[in-house]
Amino acid sequence: MKLWKLRHAVLAGFAGLGLCANAQAVTVISFGGASGEAMQKAYYTPFAEKEGVAVTAGDYNGEFAKIRSMVETGNVSWDVVEVESPELVRGCTEGVFEPIDAEKIGLQDTVMESAVSDCGIGTFVWSTVMAYDSEKLAEGPQSWADFWDVDKFPGKRGLRKGAKYTLEFALMADGVAAADVYEVLGTPEGVDRAFSKLDALKANIQWWEAGAQPPQWLVAGDVVMSTAYNGRIAAAQAEGRKLAINWAGSIYDLDFWAIPKGSPNLDAALRFIQFASGAEPQAAYSSEIPYGPVNPEAITRLPEEKQQAMPTYEANLKEAIRMGTEFWVDHGEELEQRFTAWAAQ
Repeated sequence: MKLWKLRHAVLAGFAGLGLCANAQAVTVISFGGASGEAMQKAYYTPFAEKEGVAVTAGDYNGEFAKIRSMVETGNVSWDVVEVESPELVRGCTEGVFEPIDAEKIGLQDTVMESAVSDCGIGTFVWSTVMAYDSEKLAEGPQSWADFWDVDKFPGKRGLRKGAKYTLEFALMADGVAAADVYEVLGTPEGVDRAFSKLDALKANIQWWEAGAQPPQWLVAGDVVMSTAYNGRIAAAQAEGRKLAINWAGSIYDLDFWAIPKGSPNLDAALRFIQFASGAEPQAAYSSEIPYGPVNPEAITRLPEEKQQAMPTYEANLKEAIRMGTEFWVDHGEELEQRFTAWAAQ
């Protein structure tokens, strides 16, 4: 399975960028945590040293409404922000993000095709996976059906508090093939089926809202298994925790760099995205945390064992599905409202 298809046009030269070198600061907002720490080492510090542009780093939890409010009030204090793909599409459609000409900044043919968007440039590939503590479970879950099987695996389950990902996993637990998930979820009957499956597990669910929670809960024994971001589990493994991942039925996606409309440092923001998409910084980032680089050249700079821990590794992609960006753009609001009402019952 190929995650990207490289174009073969000539690489755009940097001479025509037209980017101003006068800006002396740029504010970059990410999801923080282990990924934010990796970005500090791979992107923020090297960019500041190379370009002489100070980076003010911050984090948030993906609140699109916060970005929209900044733009609508004309009080934009963020220059570059990490966003998930549905929010990128929504923000581009609504005029919340600045358009980005990938060719102009020399990235049209240096990053994978799916990383190029009208209003954003992909920064890494990540997965939401099933995780468990191998010290507590000699034989771990092999499928989402196992995740739902509280007789075979007694105990609490950690699930992200939201419709996105949760509904897909519920359908796979109910026997829907990974390749058919969004076709089924696109029908009223499919939505009802997903919520019905969640009903069966509801008493055993412990909802998480921050990426740091699943590994903490698994180590503490608060949950017997959990959905989690693969990078968070890898960070815990690096600390000596015996957490394990089952990649079957995982959902992968890209996170993107976007620039809020009205950024006070647009030129510096573009220069930062350009820098952070280079092979060397991308390899440095993926060496710190196993999220797949969007620059294919970066992959060749990584040892085999690190590649095996990434969503982009062929074996990990075998039973994975790409997150349905367009589906969630079209149906996200209504499904999140229904989920919120259901969870509150």
